[in-house]
Amino acid sequence: MSPESNGVSGISWLGSPIDARALFGPEHRSLLGTLRGLTPSDWGRTAAGRWTVHDVAAHLLGGYYSRLGHDYRNGFADGETLEAFIHRTNQEWVESHADDSPAALIDALAEAGTRLARRFAAADLDAAALGVSWAGVAPGPAWLDIAREFTEHWTHRQQIRHAVGQATDPEPCALGLVLDTFMRALPHTLRSTSAPVGAQVRVIAEGPAGGSWTVTAAADRWSLAEAPSGRPTALVVLDAEILWRLCTRDIDPAGALSRAQVQGDRRLAEAVCHIVSIVH
Repeated sequence: MSPESNGVSGISWLGSPIDARALFGPEHRSLLGTLRGLTPSDWGRTAAGRWTVHDVAAHLLGGYYSRLGHDYRNGFADGETLEAFIHRTNQEWVESHADDSPAALIDALAEAGTRLARRFAAADLDAAALGVSWAGVAPGPAWLDIAREFTEHWTHRQQIRHAVGQATDPEPCALGLVLDTFMRALPHTLRSTSAPVGAQVRVIAEGPAGGSWTVTAAADRWSLAEAPSGRPTALVVLDAEILWRLCTRDIDPAGALSRAQVQGDRRLAEAVCHIVSIVH
């Protein structure tokens, strides 16, 4: 399967398709295991911005229901951007479930998450699907939409783990797929960054879940479709932990750049470190 074979045409610049379908079941079981191991006081710990662990769990439940076709979101307010709409409706859902008990949330997550994992397991990766704003594509291919959804589930579970003093789950298959998905934001990140046609920027993530991604300046856009050729114009090497936290803005660009090994054109390296792979 190639990007051009998908239900969305002209997306080869996103790179090779990703298949996240088989990982939803294990991810769901890991989430339930984490939540069932929490103490009553853990649920009130801060996990993501102003959200507590309870809030993040409720948000995940809302996401499950939405993907199952039970969308809780109302329409856009006058002049509201997509980002503002998402943040507002997410907050409204979380507030509406503030009184749910942890046990009730876990039971609801167990039921809805199992159904959602089964639905994704049977999904057609070639279909057209929701756009992914941080990758600059709308509509998008189903493989990217599904992979993006997996990154959200995984990231929120790490936020819960961090809130209760646990480190990032080191399981490399899941983190490797998350990084591969996050790197699909590179062409969009560099869209306003000028470079000669053929210039290449390579990002390397170090560690068991690591990988390498090369984005090339074409005549009309940056692309992940071109094969790496020779010495890149700029090279950015980051630990996998730093890279996923940069993409989710848990670390800011300056902080990530200070931890990076950089070779070549520093201007391009700095631009890469402004990557965002979430609705921000």
